[in-house]
Amino acid sequence: MELANRVKTLTPSATLAITAKAKELKNQGYDVIGLGAGEPDFNTPDYILEAAQEAMKNGFTKYTPSGGIPELKQAILNKFEQDNKLSYNTDEVIVTTGAKHALFTLFQVLLNKGDEVIVPSPYWVSYPEQVKLAEGKPVYVNAKEENDFKLTPEQLRAAITEKTKAVVINSPSNPTGMMYNKQELEELGNVCLENNVLIVSDEIYEKLIYSEDEHVSIASISDQLKANTVIVNGVSKSHSMTGWRIGYAAGPSEIIKPMTSLASHSTSNPTSIAQYAALAAYEKSASDPNEEMRNIFSERLEILYGLLNEIPGVSCVKPKGAFYLFPNVQEAVNQNGFNSVDEWAKALLEEEKVALVPGTGFGAPENVRLSYAISLDALRDAAGRIERFVLNHQ
Repeated sequence: MELANRVKTLTPSATLAITAKAKELKNQGYDVIGLGAGEPDFNTPDYILEAAQEAMKNGFTKYTPSGGIPELKQAILNKFEQDNKLSYNTDEVIVTTGAKHALFTLFQVLLNKGDEVIVPSPYWVSYPEQVKLAEGKPVYVNAKEENDFKLTPEQLRAAITEKTKAVVINSPSNPTGMMYNKQELEELGNVCLENNVLIVSDEIYEKLIYSEDEHVSIASISDQLKANTVIVNGVSKSHSMTGWRIGYAAGPSEIIKPMTSLASHSTSNPTSIAQYAALAAYEKSASDPNEEMRNIFSERLEILYGLLNEIPGVSCVKPKGAFYLFPNVQEAVNQNGFNSVDEWAKALLEEEKVALVPGTGFGAPENVRLSYAISLDALRDAAGRIERFVLNHQ
């Protein structure tokens, strides 16, 4: 059977081979340390679990409005007001089945065939695939390591063409953990305003910051930027609710309304119980949802960052947020006699049973992504194994 052309454009995940091999080794009884996790290693807080149970007991198990229950939309509006000094109306917010669904739906309603979306690299793996599924064209711009993996206004301006519809800004970032400051965002925003380019601001890691820097939403800088931005966020990372699948988008009503209409024909609505759980998450505390989790992540970051930078041929820019490190290992790869980072990572898994994600899938073939969403003991063990692997191959 001939499949739709849209699915033929999809690029297989660069992590599949490593993931499959790690699973195979685990099934054989080997002690494999997985550093690929994209979710906090904490359970959802008890008060959120209790709210979900209460919702079920009270019969909130039916269809809801496609754009989300009014109570949750209001809680999200309150969150924006409190955390970001942003004021939205309910018709400017949609609750979605995870932040990924918000992005997918946004690109579906935004793009026509051939429209371009600027995607700074390194990038989260789903951005370009979602653009391609909407028959758009991802335009990659190399956000250089020496600039802390951040896109510059000059790079953005040079990448814009008459077909450019949007640019994706992810701060804090997956996979690099970098974060833009207010001045950097304002400069990028002004380029977008000058060229009528929509800003897609992915702020899912907003609450996971470990430096003295504060998260700034680009939409909060001016009324003009707010009108030219769609913010995507959710409770997955901030409240350790990845499996609950609750995200949301906020922006101009002329974009949110068709997103809601499309959602009504795809998912119908986000899971009712999960919406009431998310409501409890935001009503309990919008400003400081999980201080303990943040403190633990911060400690892990400091220790793993130091250990990685002691390994010959490995250098790492210190991230400010999320829960990933994105070291450059090209020198180690060359010294160890491998042809690529992918080969090096595969051999590391086979020999030392450490599974990490090659940067190829993120548009950065000299790097690897390590998640520190596992125990500190496991992280120390993993760093020791990586160092032993590098030294054994010199």
